Amino acid sequence: DDCRHISAKFDGFELHNLYIPAGGDEPDRTVNEKFGHKLDFVDEMTEFFTSNYTAQSPLVVVGDFNIAPHEHDVWSHKQLLKVVSHTPIEVEKLNAMKASLNWTDTARHFVPEDEKSYSWWSYRNRDWKKSNRGRRLDHIWVTEPLAQRLKSYNAPSHMRDWTKPSDHVPAIIELAD
Repeated sequence: DDCRHISAKFDGFELHNLYIPAGGDEPDRTVNEKFGHKLDFVDEMTEFFTSNYTAQSPLVVVGDFNIAPHEHDVWSHKQLLKVVSHTPIEVEKLNAMKASLNWTDTARHFVPEDEKSYSWWSYRNRDWKKSNRGRRLDHIWVTEPLAQRLKSYNAPSHMRDWTKPSDHVPAIIELAD
């Protein structure tokens, strides 16, 4: 009911766009209803995909997942472990969703996990580039039939310098024909 999932069928695959709730500021569902909603939404999407598709269904899921799952998806793993977007419970839920159809995380398919990779930088930093306190909140995942066709991934950070930019930059993949 909260309009966070839309899909479209294309020739050869289905595209699903998700906007996972941000989750508020406090990473505790007992005091923060928004955080509970976020965790429940990820569980619901996991159930949706496993109930309606298999790992061999040609699928792409994209969107602002509001979760940076890996150590180098955030500017400081240690400092952000208790900050919404990188808490262990969020990462656990997102990893369960990823495992449900054996999704390929296209960013980490091309960018090794020990390298920093971001798609979002807060407006609060005057010089986003100098501070480089980013997070990788925007994701593109594909199922196995499409993983074999991956050609490239890019999150063009230079777009963050545009006039009146978003705090997010796009995540882009290219698939072979």
